[in-house]
Amino acid sequence: MANQQGSFIWYELMTPDPDGAKGFYDAVVGWDIEPQAAGEMDYRMIGRSDGKHAGGVMRLSDQMREGGARPGWLTYIAVDDVDAAVSAIEGDGGRTLMPAHDLPGVGRFALVADPQGAPFYVMRPEPPRDQPDAVSDVFSVDRPQHVRWNELSTTDPAGAIDFYGRHFGWRQDGDMDMGELGKYQFLYRGGTMIGAVMPRMPQMPASAWTFYIGVDDIDGATEAVRSGGGQVLQEPIEIPGGEYSINALDPQGAAFGLVGPRNR
Repeated sequence: MANQQGSFIWYELMTPDPDGAKGFYDAVVGWDIEPQAAGEMDYRMIGRSDGKHAGGVMRLSDQMREGGARPGWLTYIAVDDVDAAVSAIEGDGGRTLMPAHDLPGVGRFALVADPQGAPFYVMRPEPPRDQPDAVSDVFSVDRPQHVRWNELSTTDPAGAIDFYGRHFGWRQDGDMDMGELGKYQFLYRGGTMIGAVMPRMPQMPASAWTFYIGVDDIDGATEAVRSGGGQVLQEPIEIPGGEYSINALDPQGAAFGLVGPRNR
């Protein structure tokens, strides 16, 4: 694909109940997660209303859960050379959680963790044969049914900013003072603001990324979270630009955020 180093190119929900996740997220976001396909691995594409994909859903097997995997959202970040990226991340205090390997028709990827323990994938995707210049559009700063914001909560914000800047070319510019909670520091890739870094809150068990999914109506989506068996951790709050965001857990315990306008 034509996505350059440091692009967010895929988002993936790991859950023990893909059918339950489909019912929940389809209602909350407006997606259409595909049903289980025949085959050994239960992996489902997340369909958007424009006919394209927002990411994927992977079933967490009992074996994976016994190995420590928990329900959650992960991201894939594009790199030019997966093996070189993994080696550099390990040399900079990160860890390899799943070694690099190839998936025919998809690409080469590895699961790693930054020095503070937040996991993510690095990937060199394989473009479709009929679309050699295809570009992933799963991240968008302003469109619903896309991830619109990438937020890292970490035990070492300064170290994390330095780490991601070196490995992916991101830069930090500007911040918002949260008082006793510290600074909310904005991240850019090129001229695009892609997310922020903040200190890990005491209630969070570990450093981690949270991904904010765009919705058409934040109040309707918040009600759908509750009625669908999820938990709203933070009620809608206004963010710069006049939209609103919430933090929530889905019924299986995966953390996520929503962002969108208030239409009432």
